[in-house]
Amino acid sequence: MGITRDSRHKRSASGAKRAQYRKKRKFELGRQAANTRIGTKRIHEVRVRGGNKKYRGLRLESGNFSWGSEGVAKKTRVIQVAYHPSNNELVRTNTLTKSAVVQVDAAPFRVWYETHYGILMGSKGKKATPTPTPKSKHVQRKQSARIGSAKVDPAMESQFAAGRLYACISSRPGQSGRCDGYILEGDELHFYLRRMAPKK
Repeated sequence: MGITRDSRHKRSASGAKRAQYRKKRKFELGRQAANTRIGTKRIHEVRVRGGNKKYRGLRLESGNFSWGSEGVAKKTRVIQVAYHPSNNELVRTNTLTKSAVVQVDAAPFRVWYETHYGILMGSKGKKATPTPTPKSKHVQRKQSARIGSAKVDPAMESQFAAGRLYACISSRPGQSGRCDGYILEGDELHFYLRRMAPKK
């Protein structure tokens, strides 16, 4: 029995059973959920209506995540699913879907921050460790001009210290085969931290 998206099999508003006047049609078909998990990348190509293609992500391990307030995006590893607004079962099974809150590796963002501002993450204006290649005066001037805007939410600083950032998936892994999203910060981060806090 195939999965169907028609409404002919349903009863009418009064509860009367509708007469079956035709069989299922191809344009009414539905498909099995992708249930994308964390693992070595495995993507199936699906031919859909009109000869178009969908990319069914079955296993994904990384994606592009943007840090909105800094205007930078980095490819980083997805570690685990931390929270899901619709179903706790998807957290337990580490299933990647749109709007799932995941933990991602903070290393690419930390490296960018330290090279962009020239200061260590979590330090109050402390200069980054001297690198083997000395910086030009031009680079030093640019970094010292940026230091004034190098402010990070304390909740994010604790995440950087742990090496994991909370992020929200904004792509649809089962349709596009990609696990992209954005780093949670500000009010949205505090909202999800309250949701994930253990209940008293």
